[in-house]
Amino acid sequence: MTEQHSHQFERGTDGPKVIVVGVDGSESSFRAAAYAGGLARRQHALLAVVYVQPVMAAGAALGVPVSETTDEIAEDLVAQIREAAERVKGIYDVRWEFHTFRGDPFNGLVKAADDLKADAVVVGASEQAGHRIIGSVAIRLVKAGRWPVTVVP
Repeated sequence: MTEQHSHQFERGTDGPKVIVVGVDGSESSFRAAAYAGGLARRQHALLAVVYVQPVMAAGAALGVPVSETTDEIAEDLVAQIREAAERVKGIYDVRWEFHTFRGDPFNGLVKAADDLKADAVVVGASEQAGHRIIGSVAIRLVKAGRWPVTVVP
């Protein structure tokens, strides 16, 4: 009689296959994307570049259509990423996709990492002073304990 073993999907055992990186247009998020791109290239992993569109933005109070503004930010980020990818085409080959999720940055990145079955998450260090007190997105992702998280300064 043979013993049956139930196999569960185990992430990251042969190196990451999907690396999620959060971008928001900040310098630290672009450094995180560059770092994640290098990691994805070396690991032959898919780089999932994620922008989390805020549900409510400061512009909403001023009558600015929020969805149009965040769509423009997303389009601008895609353009910048494509431009960077073109500059290294033929030198470095990285498979990448761009995704947008709605919500606050923490919950948006959690949803992205879960939906995309991420093996690792890369984010830039927070550039906001208040995060030292209430905790940054990066710290909250680390505390979630669901994926290896790399915080790029």
